[in-house]
Amino acid sequence: MAASEEFMKYRSPLVSRYASKEMAYNFSDRKKFTTWRKLWIFLAKAEKALGLPITDEQIAEMESHAEDIDFSMAAEEERKLRHDVMAHVHTFAHCCPAAAPIIHLGATSCYVGDNTDLIMLRDGFDILLPKLARVIDRLSNFAEKYSDLPTLGFTHYQPAQLTTVGKRACLWLQDLAMDMRNLQRARDDLRFRGVKGTTGTQASFLQLFQGDHDKVEELDRLVTEMAGFQRAYLVTGQTYSRKVDIDSLSSLASLGATVHKICTDIRLLANLKEIEEPFEKEQIGSSAMPYKRNPMRAERCCSLARHLVALMADPLQTASVQWLERTLDDSANRRISLPESFLTADIILSTLQNITEGLVVYPKVIERHIRHELPFMATENIIMAMVKAGGNRQDCHEKIRVLSQEAAAVVKQEGGDNDLLSRVQADPYFAPILGQLDAILDPKTFIGRAPQQVARFLSEEVRPLLEPYNSKMDVKIELEL
Repeated sequence: MAASEEFMKYRSPLVSRYASKEMAYNFSDRKKFTTWRKLWIFLAKAEKALGLPITDEQIAEMESHAEDIDFSMAAEEERKLRHDVMAHVHTFAHCCPAAAPIIHLGATSCYVGDNTDLIMLRDGFDILLPKLARVIDRLSNFAEKYSDLPTLGFTHYQPAQLTTVGKRACLWLQDLAMDMRNLQRARDDLRFRGVKGTTGTQASFLQLFQGDHDKVEELDRLVTEMAGFQRAYLVTGQTYSRKVDIDSLSSLASLGATVHKICTDIRLLANLKEIEEPFEKEQIGSSAMPYKRNPMRAERCCSLARHLVALMADPLQTASVQWLERTLDDSANRRISLPESFLTADIILSTLQNITEGLVVYPKVIERHIRHELPFMATENIIMAMVKAGGNRQDCHEKIRVLSQEAAAVVKQEGGDNDLLSRVQADPYFAPILGQLDAILDPKTFIGRAPQQVARFLSEEVRPLLEPYNSKMDVKIELEL
């Protein structure tokens, strides 16, 4: 295709703009159709090993042409036959005339179609898991570094008791750790469809092996092993159960929800100027407002995460409407929903890794926000200190209530700073504790066990989860767009 023609039709931005090369290849036509040929070779080898009249020369011929696919011929065959699998059987047979009679022997279309999908799902998880591990690693380092840096907590997006920057990051990490376990479980639960025939009964293979059930079972085992799977599904219809797709894509949709929450938090904190995602030296935040530093990476993650979550509806509906042993109304939908889910998950993980590798924290801004709210939060501590100094709890409470309302009026009605501390210092009633005020208002006395929680969480739950991926941690993400 000429370069100019490429821009004359729609291109999915998941591939043309965002996705990694390895994930884009995983769902490419070349990966798909070379896998079909490998599956036909596995089948021929296993059938030969179990006594069918297939020669070494036929297998050698197939192996020598496993990669050289004539895509133009295959497209022309499909136009004539209206059947993608038979189009590729004919295309393969054209370059393998000696092996032509035994290609696809005993198999149905789902032998190559469904088994290839399962291979792609498995390999897709194998691409995603190290990327997720790297995000968790980068965010763990961030949490550790800022484990004791006090910051305003927010409930209902209103200032609440203090937490730490690192403890908040651990809330994100806990969700990502759950996603890591979910993806690993979904990957490990995948089985191979194997050789099951047109309705899953293996009738065609039982006929090929003249009623020998043991050979049919061994055929299934051998092909499953050649494809790199430890187990095959014992029962299938024409297809493997579409609930497998639900299981796989639900783990990705759940990851999408996690990433959306994390990146929304980052966007909110960027508005407060407490935390920012990386911003390149020549990056432009706004075409109209040159001073702006928009959180475009986090916004991209949120945008794509919504798509990832929305894709979950496809496998749910597809599984629910499969009639009896199978209907073909799953096919066109799965051609979209399976690749797009993995491509989207791949993109948001790459982007989130880039964000977490370069998060910028502004401690002075955080400190200013704390100073603005802390006097109100410290009122109970001031009351307790006064009681210890001999004061009456109710009298002190009333004094603080009046002063707090006066200070709140300055903040809300006049737009001034919180002057509650100055009012307390100016009131003779509080003279007995004036020397304690600095200690009472030390932000680190308001963060509870946050630093200790961070240390234990990282040590006991996060670091062990990353151990299998230690050799893959050095990959750094540079976003092209």
